[in-house]
Amino acid sequence: MLENCILLSLFAKENLNRMSERQLNLYDRLINEPSNDWDIYYWATEAKPTPAEFDTDVMAMLREFAKNKKREQRLRQPDLEYLFEPRR
Repeated sequence: MLENCILLSLFAKENLNRMSERQLNLYDRLINEPSNDWDIYYWATEAKPTPAEFDTDVMAMLREFAKNKKREQRLRQPDLEYLFEPRR
């Protein structure tokens, strides 16, 4: 689903290098366990309540990111070059 690809890849670009190992494991679980991609999108945009097992600090971060308070244009996935940038 394109919406999730854009949302999750931009979220990953901005946040993965700052996450703890615990948070990385929670993020991995979030993007791999739900059987329906639309669920993740609905939870992130608060269209549906997040089930308790996925309602973590990582989901709170994703919800906040989805609000796009900076009004950034988020029209495509980021280039992969960010994977090779030094950690901040």
